Amino acid sequence: MELFTQQKVQRYEEFVEPDLQRAIDEQDKVFEQQKIFADLRRNIENLEKNSVTSLRTLVNLASEVYLQAEVPNTQHIFVDVGLEFHVEFTWSEALNYIQKREETIAKQIDEYNQSIASIKAQIKLVLEGIRELLQLPAEKSLPERNF
Repeated sequence: MELFTQQKVQRYEEFVEPDLQRAIDEQDKVFEQQKIFADLRRNIENLEKNSVTSLRTLVNLASEVYLQAEVPNTQHIFVDVGLEFHVEFTWSEALNYIQKREETIAKQIDEYNQSIASIKAQIKLVLEGIRELLQLPAEKSLPERNF
């Protein structure tokens, strides 16, 4: 009977696991966006703090091929606002935009956390239902799966 139970549990996990993995993957993408905007905010704040008006930098052209570039005026920057569109902002406009995007990203992360918790709760509920249907004694705890 134990083998039968394990097979049932494994089939259910295989059924639900793609949803859970998809939610975790999407959450990871949002975390990456959060990091990008936090880095951009820090860079702009450093430019303001140090009163940088021009700079030399390396630009990644593609496939890790870099070109040295000189930026004669750093007062305006271009920010990727999505779908490969870039908008020219002053530093203060960019910081305002970044703040709004960070708030939106934080909400998205909360939504993914709730979704992931819900899927995990469904898994536990069904596992408990299987245990009851098969009239098995309550297990101490199942090892938590890390995705």
